[in-house]
Amino acid sequence: MDESKAIRRRRECEACGYRFTTFEKVEEMPLIVVKKDGSREEFSREKVLRGLIRACEKRPVPLDVLEGIVFSIEKELRRQGNAEVKSEGVGEMVMERLAEIDDVAYVRFASVYRQFKDINVFIEELKDLLKKEDEL
Repeated sequence: MDESKAIRRRRECEACGYRFTTFEKVEEMPLIVVKKDGSREEFSREKVLRGLIRACEKRPVPLDVLEGIVFSIEKELRRQGNAEVKSEGVGEMVMERLAEIDDVAYVRFASVYRQFKDINVFIEELKDLLKKEDEL
C-alpha cells in the first residue's frame, strides 16, 4: 500500500475490546486501458508487474526495482489526467524503463510485446537498442 495516500488508524472493538489497525485510502478514478482489439479493462499493477517479472527471469534485477517501474508508470499515467490509455502506450513505457535497467529483459519483453514476425524484425530491434546505447 502506498503510505503517502493512506491514513493508518488504530481502532478498538466496542463489544470485545480487540484492538486493530485500519487503513483509509483515497479512492482514485479508475484508469482504463484500451486494448488493441478495442476492448477495455481496468489498469492492473499486478498484470504489468507479472510481465516485468517474466521478462526479468534469471536476470539480476531486484523485485523492488520492478515494483518501482510499475509505480512510476501508474503515476505518470494518472498525472496525464486521461481516464483511458492505450495499451500500446503502457507497453512503450514499460520498454523504455526496461531498456534503462537490463538489455536482455528489454529484448524479451519487446519480442512478446511487438510480436516479432521473423528474425529480421528482431535484428532491427537489436540494432535500435545498440544505437541508443552508443548515444549515451
